[in-house]
Amino acid sequence: QVQLVESGGGSVQAGGSLRLSCAASGFISNYVVGWFRQAPGKEREAVASIVSGNFSCYADSVKGRFTISRDNAKNTLYLQMNSLKPEDTSMYYCAAVFTPSFLSCYHGLKMVTYTYWGQGTQVTVSS
Repeated sequence: QVQLVESGGGSVQAGGSLRLSCAASGFISNYVVGWFRQAPGKEREAVASIVSGNFSCYADSVKGRFTISRDNAKNTLYLQMNSLKPEDTSMYYCAAVFTPSFLSCYHGLKMVTYTYWGQGTQVTVSS
């Protein structure tokens, strides 16, 4: 059982930056990890994932602005968000799944792939 705890959310003006962190209770080097977000009244959507080693996948809406990374020594996942837009306003969730196999970006950006989820951290971007 892995517990995930997000932090780093907050309020920022458009064009600003935030870095989200996701601390895992256990060793996650053999886990595929990802970030998802959900705005009020909308479905949860994928933001980014690391599917193998440091191979990363991104939703088109965040490519070039967001960067996902991990520090296996600290059991922590990060999401650096730059050039934030009001439409990035959402609750952001980290997720993880144990797998010894390589996953494609198609699977890495699907909610159903993941076993463990955090409680979320709110990001609000004002115009």
